[in-house]
Amino acid sequence: MGLRINDQAPNFDAETTDGKINFHDWLGDSWGILFSHPKDFTPVCTTELGYVAKLKPEFEKRNCKVIGLSIDPVDNHAGWAKDIEETQGTKVNFPMIADTDLKVAKLYSMFPADENAAMENRTAMTNATVRTVFIIGPDKNIKLMMSYPMTTGRNFDEIMRVLESMQLTVAHKVATPVNWKDGDDVIIVPAVTDEMAKEKYPDGWKTLKPYLRLVKQPN
Repeated sequence: MGLRINDQAPNFDAETTDGKINFHDWLGDSWGILFSHPKDFTPVCTTELGYVAKLKPEFEKRNCKVIGLSIDPVDNHAGWAKDIEETQGTKVNFPMIADTDLKVAKLYSMFPADENAAMENRTAMTNATVRTVFIIGPDKNIKLMMSYPMTTGRNFDEIMRVLESMQLTVAHKVATPVNWKDGDDVIIVPAVTDEMAKEKYPDGWKTLKPYLRLVKQPN
């Protein structure tokens, strides 16, 4: 059975462009984003890695680490990083896992457990299922899973938005409505009674239905 939201994120040891890591130790008390690529020197992923490098300071402000994964060895990652800097205008400033034996890909249900791990003649299309994003909380549990098709670049602005939403909803007993962005009104969750809400939100809120109450975003 595959992984689900709120499952513990599988731990692993891996070689990366920053040296060998233990994933849970590397995460520490931070949030984490693990995003995978079918193979080095692929066009869509080149644009993604460059954009994530530009966003890294914003992720850091939100106590979130970023790590990439590809099935190619570390030396290949280094060569690809040069192409990314040349074409995207940003150095790759986060670690990339060298998942040459598909261990991490299988742990995270990106491939069937019996997938042949031989590197020879593997192409990006062979590895099509390695195109996923996981957001992992400080408790090491999976908070989000997304899988994309080969030809569609991932929307890391959306991934940032979801991270902000999850961090807000962890800190306050609220939920975020459709298309919510930082600063928009939020929803008081049903578990919070009106009496409890009066203490928490003395300036009041807008009731559309007894189960749908909107309030200004808490700081």
